[in-house]
Amino acid sequence: MTTLAAPGISTTAAALRRLYFVRFAFAVVWALVMFTTADHLGPLAVTLLVLYPLFDVAAAVVDLRASRTTGSPNLLFVNIAVSLLTAIGLAVAATSGIPAVLRVWGAWAIVAGLVQLVVGVTRRRMGGQWPMIISGGISVLAGGAFITGASADDPTLTNAIGYALPGAVFFLISALRLGRAAKGN
Repeated sequence: MTTLAAPGISTTAAALRRLYFVRFAFAVVWALVMFTTADHLGPLAVTLLVLYPLFDVAAAVVDLRASRTTGSPNLLFVNIAVSLLTAIGLAVAATSGIPAVLRVWGAWAIVAGLVQLVVGVTRRRMGGQWPMIISGGISVLAGGAFITGASADDPTLTNAIGYALPGAVFFLISALRLGRAAKGN
């Protein structure tokens, strides 16, 4: 389905396409590095866990600048604030162990997923947003699973990798689907 015409939409779509490719690459690299340390909460794992929402902040700022005319700026500001608080929360939670980290990560996944879902719905006319809508919904469900998983006998950070990789795939699919919109077709 191709819906579009306004030059602002094609410019926004091109910027979002580039951003989504970068987000895809970041999530894949993050997951690969996280895989090497996911069995314990050492300095590298904590750094990676804090870095992920901070990268989300940077991406939301880029998104905000790119989509002034077509996006949901208030929701992007919410995403920035929530992700900043999450980075701080993860750093603090890391001092209490993996269950606390999983609870913070889960709460963030729920809120960020809801924001992603709503932003995707508001941008659906641009095209390429169905993967973002689906990803937002999955993020909400995954957040609940993280919170529940925090109560497991031997909780692990491995599920965070399982959260990042599908998100990466959805960003890649959206980037590819935004190709037409970026060309103004």
